[in-house]
Amino acid sequence: MAVAAETTQATTPAAHSGLTDRAKAERKLAYILCAPAVAVMALVAGFPILYAFWLSLRREDLRFPDAGEFVGFANYSAVLTSSTWWGAFANTMIITVVSVILELVLGMLIAQAMYRAIFARTAIRASVLVPYGAVTVVAAFAWRLAFDPATGFATSLFNLDPPPLTTHWGSMFVIITAEVWKTTPFIALLLLGGLALIPDDLYKAAKMDGASAWQRFVKITLPLIKPALMVAVLFRTLDAFRIYDSLFIITRGANDTESVSLLGYEQLVNRLNLGLGSAVSILIFICVMIIAFIFFRFLGASPERR
Repeated sequence: MAVAAETTQATTPAAHSGLTDRAKAERKLAYILCAPAVAVMALVAGFPILYAFWLSLRREDLRFPDAGEFVGFANYSAVLTSSTWWGAFANTMIITVVSVILELVLGMLIAQAMYRAIFARTAIRASVLVPYGAVTVVAAFAWRLAFDPATGFATSLFNLDPPPLTTHWGSMFVIITAEVWKTTPFIALLLLGGLALIPDDLYKAAKMDGASAWQRFVKITLPLIKPALMVAVLFRTLDAFRIYDSLFIITRGANDTESVSLLGYEQLVNRLNLGLGSAVSILIFICVMIIAFIFFRFLGASPERR
């Protein structure tokens, strides 16, 4: 009996050390089924990036089609040594950091209100999501018209002098406010999903132990909704860094409010400089990848393995 037991213990790890034939066949089938989708994604997403990188290494201007030549990293040097790029980068970072922080705070408050609502819970949640359902361009037009220097009702109602859209920081205030109004419901919705997964027994036990509301929020709520919180902040940070549509509608870069995405648009579309425009696009792509890497590597945005 002892020998049989030892034999069983010795053979058990070996039996689980590798995949069975059925598991190998299922994995192979999974790879085959996923291959077409992966190939299409690589073609759709990978080719434009590679082609943009190739254009960024050339002097390509549609106004002078015969003057194209390979210039290496000269376009990147021109962009990175330009005060225009760094001014646009600073504006983009200000909009990103301020808007994401405000959206996170307001989104948490709104998520708590929706989660703890007793009466008309469905109506409250639907009303909160109305701004997120509005088209971004329409929302941006509404905010621009509200703060129009000549006819804006907000300008006259609050007697704003000078009008916000005639100064740099006033324009930045309107842009950030429009972003926060539009996308705070997105943060609130994701945080609401995280709050719904927290067992009520944890709050009851903590309350019985004498924990205050702030202690319950810090010790229970924040740690347990961290995955949803990190995903929300990651998506919003990436989206805010690439801000284009609302900024284009509200100021179109006036009053020194140009963003990096708007700078790339100006180079590619208005000035027809494919080389410099592609270099700006690749730099934006690199910045986005760096932000994503920081979130996944240092802030724990990646899903935990169990």
